[in-house]
Amino acid sequence: MTMLRHYDNEGTARFVTFGCYRNLPFHNDDKAKRIFLEELDRTRSKHGFELLAYVIMPEHVHLVLHPPDGMPLGLVVREMKSCSAKRYFALEGPVGPDTRRVFWQKRCYDHNCRTPETTLEKIRYCHNNPVRRSLVSEPGEWVWSSYNCYCGADDVPLHVDRIEI
Repeated sequence: MTMLRHYDNEGTARFVTFGCYRNLPFHNDDKAKRIFLEELDRTRSKHGFELLAYVIMPEHVHLVLHPPDGMPLGLVVREMKSCSAKRYFALEGPVGPDTRRVFWQKRCYDHNCRTPETTLEKIRYCHNNPVRRSLVSEPGEWVWSSYNCYCGADDVPLHVDRIEI
């Protein structure tokens, strides 16, 4: 298997995608979505990155982040994934000795948004992903994205650091 290289380009937003283990729809459970958003928010506060957009799909997540210079994005994503998985499985109760619990796939995909236009494109991609998948007919119907933050709604699962789109 070829390993994807990650390039931390300083000063650029990053589009990050990671999926659930074996593409299982762990995020069909609203508790799992809430746990992930809480860990995303905690990690954002701890490491100081800007969260420009997000969408939680049943079996994967898309994020648009703007990390501070020098922040190793891979380590932050690993922390976010690890903490959310541990919390989710803690709710599931004790695990037998032969049971392996894995929530996330090991790797993630990331893309440097080298221009403001690319950043906006990735934000729109996040917001339209549930529509493309026929989960909803309009982006605002999907609660688990930052779309409604950009529409000025206050009652959202997690606020983002909005930019003009």
